[in-house]
Formats: sequence, C-alpha cells, structure tokens
Amino acid sequence: MFGRNVNKSQTESFSRRRRDSKKSSSFREHAVSKNRHERSMRKAPTEEANPMGSTLTSSIITLVVGREQRLFAAHEDVLCHSPFFQAACRGQFMEASSKRISLPDEEPEIFSSVLEYLYKGDYYPRLVHNKRRNSWELESGEGGTGSVESTVYHHGVDGELLKDTVIYCTAEKYGLEELKRVALRKQGLQSGIQCSTILSSARYAYANTPDTDSKLRAHYLALIIRSRGTFKRSGTMQLEMHNGGSQLFFDLFVALCNHVDDVASVAGSPRSVRTHH
Repeated sequence: MFGRNVNKSQTESFSRRRRDSKKSSSFREHAVSKNRHERSMRKAPTEEANPMGSTLTSSIITLVVGREQRLFAAHEDVLCHSPFFQAACRGQFMEASSKRISLPDEEPEIFSSVLEYLYKGDYYPRLVHNKRRNSWELESGEGGTGSVESTVYHHGVDGELLKDTVIYCTAEKYGLEELKRVALRKQGLQSGIQCSTILSSARYAYANTPDTDSKLRAHYLALIIRSRGTFKRSGTMQLEMHNGGSQLFFDLFVALCNHVDDVASVAGSPRSVRTHH
C-alpha cells in the first residue's frame, strides 16, 4: 500500500533454510497439548479485535498521520477499542469542531495495519492455517502463502525496521494487548532478515517498550543467542556493541551467561560424573 526504500546493499543475512521448520513450530512450542493449542488458536475473536459487532453508525474521526500528513478515517466506536483513542476522543487531544486527531510521529503504513486490525481482527499479511501441516503461515500477495516484505522504512530511525516489531510497539502505546500477541507471532514466522535490521529493530523494541515487557525483548535475546554464529561475525554487531548505550546488550550478556550455565549444568550432571568407591 505504501512504498518502501529497502537497503539492498547489506550482505549479512540469515539462511532461509530454516523457514519451513520455523513456520511449523512457532505456534506449537508454547502449547500444552495439540488439542489445547487448536482450541486456543481458533477461539472467538476478542472484543478488542472484533469491533465489527457494532453497527458502525458512530461519528467519523479524521486522523492525520505522519510527516506527510496522510489522512485516515475511522468510526469513533472502532477507535475507542483502544484506551489511547478513547481518551483522545473524550479529551482535548482531538479537535472538537472538525473531529481530527493528529499523529505526526506515526508511520502511515504502520497505522494502516493497526486500523485494519481494529476493523478485521488481523492485518496483512494475515495468518493462514495450513491444515496439512497443522501449522500457521503468512499469506502472500497472491492470496497464497510465501514471502512478504517484512520491513518498513521508519523516519524516526532513518532506516529499515521489522514491521511487526513497530506494530507491537504501537500496540503497546495504544493499549491493544491482542494486537501485540498477533504481531509477536507473525514476527516469529519471519526469516532471512539482515543482521543490521534485527539489531536496529531490537534497539527500537527496547526504546519503545517498558522494562516490564517480557515478550518482544525476550524474543530478540533468544533470536540473537540462537544465531550467535552469524552475529559474532557481524561487523554491525561489533559496531553496535562498541557504541553501546542500550539495555539490550546487558540483557544479552545476562542471557548468554544463563545459556552457558545451562550447558555447563547439563554437561556436569550427576549421570555423567564417574564415582569411585
């Protein structure tokens, strides 16, 4: 819907060989059982994600988004599923006479996805259930499944970020917990992402989530540790760590220490230690 300026000069990237395995496991690893997993994934939409139950007869709010002042229109009842917009519509944040809300710091493409979610309960690319594999995939532009552009240019950082990360952080700001869950699961299905993009997105995630966030931050820590062989050869990683200045790298250090401790614990377990009588 909106153009992107993807930097194709970056050469460091992850292998796409694990795409299928990641897709097939992303939604199972946290399930207690297959049946419970299927029930939870097919549950009825929450009120937050299903505002279409309303008659959509409420007044129309105009939203002016981004530096280019892109115009969006939405029903007030739909917007008010977000605590942020509920407060905006009832407070002085909205221009009462024209029913306009200005969001100069938002990216139009991101806000378009948020608005799509508020109306439909999902955003493009949608999650598609593969019955044959009993796994979840992302739809492609042709209506099937496959590769869909996963990054978006963000003016705030003057570079590419993972779209689902920005949506997650926007959902955090707007108080949309279910949208956060959807964005995180979609991000878990992505592969072939540039090292530099992952690090930039991780820094953005840390800058735009509270210290209490235990989902998106943990996702990035686990991703970097799991792909440490790639990151330790990354010039971008070296530069990022040299510059420092982010809680990300201390958390990464702690997570790596815990990982080493776990490995050492398994290697030194009682069953592997010889005893003498």
